Amino acid sequence: MISNMAAAQVSIASGAKGPVITTTTACAAGSNAIGDAFELIKRGVAEVMIAGGSEASITPLAMAGFSNMKALSTRNDEPEKASRPFDRDRDGFVMGEGCGILILEELKSALKRDAKIYCEIFGYGLSGEAYHITAMEQSGANMARCIRNCLDEGGVDLEEVDHINAHGTSTPLNDVVESAAIKRCFGEYAYNININSTKSMTGHCLGASGAIEAVAVILAIKNSIIPPTINLDNPDEKCDLNYTAKVSQKREVNIALSNSMGFGGHNVTLGFKKYL
Repeated sequence: MISNMAAAQVSIASGAKGPVITTTTACAAGSNAIGDAFELIKRGVAEVMIAGGSEASITPLAMAGFSNMKALSTRNDEPEKASRPFDRDRDGFVMGEGCGILILEELKSALKRDAKIYCEIFGYGLSGEAYHITAMEQSGANMARCIRNCLDEGGVDLEEVDHINAHGTSTPLNDVVESAAIKRCFGEYAYNININSTKSMTGHCLGASGAIEAVAVILAIKNSIIPPTINLDNPDEKCDLNYTAKVSQKREVNIALSNSMGFGGHNVTLGFKKYL
């Protein structure tokens, strides 16, 4: 498969002649695409970028591969309850398909054409696990550093963060490590943040997940409503934060983060803030 062809087709269809790039960082690819586009605009390479991710991977081969890895939930008798991030009875992720695309634009350019502005991106954090092809190092230190890198780029204090859309895959390891990373980064303030995993509702859209979740974060900021983590019936004792369980919550969201963690050790945090 020549994986760059999706970006190439968008460029051809839209006549976009700026940078045309494909990121192949597994479950972090959509977030990397948005972050890379953000950095290109910051550098003055482009004024406008089309960025995001798309995935249609529910095929016999992909299902067989993830099944052999023991990564998928086997709650086949209740598929609507199978994706249950941070719940003690979670047993793997549920594959999903989808697409999320953002139009990123330099602020002066957007104001000049009177564009509808949903929010601003303020930071793009990156780190690597350097640990295992599919697992994260269990202290959460590397993901914590990724989150901090994002906040530092935007000059945002820890106590300003209102909401985090977690990677939250519903696998036994991921949810514990990500919770540990958030606590490691924020300390006691972590308990004041509304965290969620929209994968509880969409399933895991793999390379598109970060982009889809970025859209969810942006709408949470715009609408002051944080989507829930459904199926969180019995919280894991190692996952003891506020995961916005079962029902959405009305909350003013000024600063929000979206985490992605890709197989191979690719960590990404995107930072968004309300446009005032």
